[in-house]
Amino acid sequence: MSIKPMVRSNLCINAHPTGCAAMVDSWIKRVQAVRPSIQSAAAKAGKSLPKNVLVLGCSTGYGLASRIAAAFGCGAGSIGVSFERDATDKKPGSPGWYNNREFDRQASLAGMYSKTLNMDAFSNEARAEVIRLAKEQGLVFDQVVYSLASPVRTDPATGIMHKSVLKPLGKPFTGRSVDVMSGAISEISVEPGNDQEIADTVKVMGGEDWELWLRALTDAGLLAKGCVTLAYSYIGPEHTWAVYRDGTIGKAKAHLETTAKALDGLLAGIGGKAYVSIDKAVVTRSSSVIPVVSLYIAALFKAMKQLGLHEDCQDQMIRLYRDRLMGTVPTDEAGRIRLDDWEMRPEVQELTSRFFNGVTEANLSTTTDFEGFRKDFLQIHGFDVPGVDYEAEVAYL
Repeated sequence: MSIKPMVRSNLCINAHPTGCAAMVDSWIKRVQAVRPSIQSAAAKAGKSLPKNVLVLGCSTGYGLASRIAAAFGCGAGSIGVSFERDATDKKPGSPGWYNNREFDRQASLAGMYSKTLNMDAFSNEARAEVIRLAKEQGLVFDQVVYSLASPVRTDPATGIMHKSVLKPLGKPFTGRSVDVMSGAISEISVEPGNDQEIADTVKVMGGEDWELWLRALTDAGLLAKGCVTLAYSYIGPEHTWAVYRDGTIGKAKAHLETTAKALDGLLAGIGGKAYVSIDKAVVTRSSSVIPVVSLYIAALFKAMKQLGLHEDCQDQMIRLYRDRLMGTVPTDEAGRIRLDDWEMRPEVQELTSRFFNGVTEANLSTTTDFEGFRKDFLQIHGFDVPGVDYEAEVAYL
C-alpha cells in the first residue's frame, strides 16, 4: 500500500519505511564526504579516532546523527540502544525502528560492527545486555553518547514509573504555537508544574540514568583509556525560557550538568571526560509540540539560512566530531561544549526576534521558514524525502 503522513496536533503517528531509509542514507553520505576532514583534525591534534562507541537513544535526532558521525566519519563500531515500535505486516514501525534497521544494514555493508538493541535503555536489563554483548565481542568503549528523550522512565531501584512534563514554574505561561500542517497560529496556555512534577521530570530527563550507565560500564571494565561521554542539552533564547530553561525541563537539564561534573571524577582514573553539549534548536518529534518553540524554530531557520549558518542534526554532529572531539575541546565557563554558538550569535538572534515578533498567520511564509520547518518535520518520519516515490506500494516490514 502507499503510505501518507497521519498528523494530529503536531504529532505524526506513522512513518514511511523507504523514506526513513533514504534519510539515513543521505546523512551517511554527508558524513562520508567530510570523513577526511574529521580524520585530518584528529591527526593534527594527535588524537586517535574512536574504535567503539555506545549510543543510548540511537534511533533519531542527535543520537542517530552521533552514531552516523562516529561510524561513517571515524570508522567506529557501535552498539545502539533505543525502544522502538516494531513493524508488522499490518502496522508501520516507528521512524526510529526503520532508521535503526537501515543504519545496521549500511554499517554491515561498510564492514563495521553494529548491533542495535530494541530495549528500554533506562532498565537494568538493557545495561546487563550491553555489558554481556560487549564482553562477548571483546569491546571497550571510547565514547558513550547519552541521547535519551522519553516522556517516562521506570526507576529500576523502585519499580515506580515517573512521567516528565514540559511546564513553566511559578506561574502559568501563554505562548503562540503553529500547526505544522495548516500553518494556523494559536495561543496555548500551560499551568505551572508542581513540586512532584519537577521531581518526576528530573527523574526522567536528568542525569541519574546517565550516571547509572557509566558506573555499570566502569565496574564491568568496559571503558577505554581516555573515554569521553556526552549528553545533550539546550539553552536557547529568552523566547523559550519560560517553558524550557526556566521550566521543569530546565531543572532536569541543570541536574544533567551537575551529573557531568560527578562523572568527571568517576572517569579521572582512566583519563576520561564527561561533557554536556549544548546543541542548536532543530526539528524533532518533541520540539514540534512545545509551545513557542515550534514558531521560534521556524523563525530561526529563516534567519540562519539567510545568514548562511543553518545546520540540522547531522551538520551539528559533524561539527562536534571534527571541530571539538577530534581536536581541542573548547568549553564555556561551566565546562559545556557550545554547539549553539552560531544560533546564539547576536546577529542571528536579532534577526530571529524580528521575524518571531512580527509573525502572523497572514505573513507566516515570508517572516519565517515555515516550509523548511514542515519539511524537516515530515522528513524525520520518512515523508517528503527527495527521490522517494510516495505513490509506490510499500510494505511495512
